[in-house]
Amino acid sequence: MSDDTTGPRLRTEFAALRTITTRWEDEDVYGHVNNVVYYSYFDTAVNGFLIDATGTDIRRLDAVGLVAETRCEFLRELRYPGDVEVGIAVARLGTSSIVYRLAIFQGDTDEPAAIGRFVHVYVDASTRAVTPVPDAVRAAVTPLVVA
Repeated sequence: MSDDTTGPRLRTEFAALRTITTRWEDEDVYGHVNNVVYYSYFDTAVNGFLIDATGTDIRRLDAVGLVAETRCEFLRELRYPGDVEVGIAVARLGTSSIVYRLAIFQGDTDEPAAIGRFVHVYVDASTRAVTPVPDAVRAAVTPLVVA
């Protein structure tokens, strides 16, 4: 596993930001967005970015990205109602995988409520054999690669 302590952290350090509106069902009985929902925000942000950036329905590509690993460091609570922004960066762009560095923000602060890691491994849509990242996806995420 790579070092998750380096890379973008502040809102202004992310080249891509995706806005997601929180939902009534996101908040739990403790009065904050439940921790499992943060992973849904990561998934929604990454795939929404890929759809917009490639101009195609990524589910219809010959190779699809399956989530192989996720991680989240919870730093502060999120609340409903209110939009969140998910910052998206690419920590590693491999032959058949992409490691994303993500952060969730709410309100005016530049500080994240959570920092995450999300790994897509690309497989053939039919056989599920590991395959290279599709050219359209590679082109879309290349500008997001951070040192």
